[in-house]
Amino acid sequence: MTPEELADLAHLRRARDLMDRDYAQPLDVPRMARAALMSPAHFSRKFRAAYGETPYSYLMTRRIERAKALLRQGLSVTDACMAVGCTSLGSFSSRFTEVVGETPSQYRARDHSHLEQVPACVTKVATRPQRRPAPA
Repeated sequence: MTPEELADLAHLRRARDLMDRDYAQPLDVPRMARAALMSPAHFSRKFRAAYGETPYSYLMTRRIERAKALLRQGLSVTDACMAVGCTSLGSFSSRFTEVVGETPSQYRARDHSHLEQVPACVTKVATRPQRRPAPA
């Protein structure tokens, strides 16, 4: 790996850390690209090559991950949606269903008591959303 590629990865990690930390804030590709010291188009290409998904897709997966935790705690779907930085309940519900495989209401209604005795750091990893391939 060249020194330039290593520098790019370090900058991409800075943008990914921004998304992990400020997921509930309004984040767009230009702001993320600034954190990575890249142009928006270059950043999007490099991010996808490094992490296998677009910056927006990564951000939405992090938001859904946090929303799942809030829904397990009993928050309403609307409150969870707004708490993680989504402004459209319809878009949030569609993406949640796409990533998790069930609607936010169905997820919230399920029994999550088996996770109460598991440390939060383990629960976070065990319940991390996995992107499902699009049906053919």
